[in-house]
Amino acid sequence: MNKEPRIIAEQLGMPYIERIDESACDLSLLAKLPLAFARSRRLLPVSEQNGKLLLAVGNPLDLLSQDEVSQRYGMPVSVIVLPAKEILAAINRLYTLTAGNASDVVENLVAEDLSVIATELAHPRDLLDLTDEAPVIRLLNAMLFQAVKERASDIHIEPFERKVEVRFRIDGILRLRLEPPKLLQEALISRVKIMASLNIAEKRLPQDGRFKVLVAGNEIDLRVSLVPTMYGERTVLRLLDRKQGVLSLGEIGFAPNDEQIMQRMIQRTSGIILVTGPTGSGKTTTLYAALSGINRQERNLITIEDPIEYQFAGVGQIQVNSKIDLTFATGLRSILRQDPDVIMVGEIRDSETAEIAMQASLTGHLVLSTLHTNDSATAITRLVDMGIEPFMVASSLTGVLAQRLVRTICPHCKEAYRPGLELPGLPEIIYRGRGCERCFGEGTFGRTGIYELLTIDAELCGMITRRATSGEIKAYARTKGMKTLKDDGFEKVAAGITTIEEVLRVTQDEYADLPI
Repeated sequence: MNKEPRIIAEQLGMPYIERIDESACDLSLLAKLPLAFARSRRLLPVSEQNGKLLLAVGNPLDLLSQDEVSQRYGMPVSVIVLPAKEILAAINRLYTLTAGNASDVVENLVAEDLSVIATELAHPRDLLDLTDEAPVIRLLNAMLFQAVKERASDIHIEPFERKVEVRFRIDGILRLRLEPPKLLQEALISRVKIMASLNIAEKRLPQDGRFKVLVAGNEIDLRVSLVPTMYGERTVLRLLDRKQGVLSLGEIGFAPNDEQIMQRMIQRTSGIILVTGPTGSGKTTTLYAALSGINRQERNLITIEDPIEYQFAGVGQIQVNSKIDLTFATGLRSILRQDPDVIMVGEIRDSETAEIAMQASLTGHLVLSTLHTNDSATAITRLVDMGIEPFMVASSLTGVLAQRLVRTICPHCKEAYRPGLELPGLPEIIYRGRGCERCFGEGTFGRTGIYELLTIDAELCGMITRRATSGEIKAYARTKGMKTLKDDGFEKVAAGITTIEEVLRVTQDEYADLPI
């Protein structure tokens, strides 16, 4: 903790606090104080009290800046002192709440701007100059800022015959956020290409790139994908907040018992652990959480991924590149010559990769990977169907984790209610989100995982060798205490973490349409 501001505040007779109550801040006051000025001088107007401006400061000795604020607001200031780091964080958070969204930028684009853009679009050679025009830059910046503010994971720019739609994926669900003028389509997409260092003249082939932006003090990585369609290039930007970092196994929603089992499995020196589920179910996050739990100096960890989502200190990460024949299989062969202790394979897509991973797990390596199956038991039969000998699957596999992501109830508008029907294992009173400004009326805020963890024992090894069906494997595992995805989901419903509708939606339950 920085004690210098506290000492100075005591000497000057100023009140000192460690953290400001942001709910007590009058956001309307921020309009008179530019963000750049507030950041550089570490000043934050809090509220107006009895004709005085309550001003939070990080540097109590900067009396000139305090006088300038007093002149801007036309009233004397009353000062409270905070640590400089805390006041900077509060400035970033509160100014983010007051920032306009992308639709405001579109409404403010005057007719002259659109006509200039429309004229320039007829001359491809001037497109680079066009994307440097303020309206396009302002629009893209506002879109990125709004996406970060709303916790979006992806931005979709989708051209159609007569319109352009911009949708954000928030907590796994796509939401329409903007319909910019069709005239801006080419300029907007070209601006994205320039920021991602892509070829703005190439419109017939798919392109991929990435770039970084700084939003409210946070560094955001953006991965860009463009594909040509009938009415223009469809563009998707994946947002990765580097400040958020990698979560641990205890932070991604494991029940305590499942977390203990998973911790024991990742501490082993050999074997293969598979994480299964559809695209977007959080498999990579789980693998990263497992790696973070075993990333120690005495262990050699190497990954091969497509793409590399986050950068790990102390871990060798390899990016798949099919253009130079660097596939999962070829990369995995090379990794085995690097004396690894732990190997993470982004995905097992073919029998060649599966066989090399199995052999690696049998020769003293811990292997973590993913597979696309709906549940844990099906992963075993999928490996056999891919041509892996059942005895090899039985002897190398340590465990299979199936998972889904469910939206969690917004804590700001959480309310109790009685469901319209009784479901076994659930209490009479459960919870849901009413919908508020914090969750944009959705009633949900953030996501967590639901899990189905299948561990391999001697009896299961025999069943795998005998080519038992996935149904037989699952039935046996349940007799040994394995919770299904729906079981784990309903436990989170009973705990007030998520809703019945969410669990039924992601588990594709046959009763998903029932009026709950």
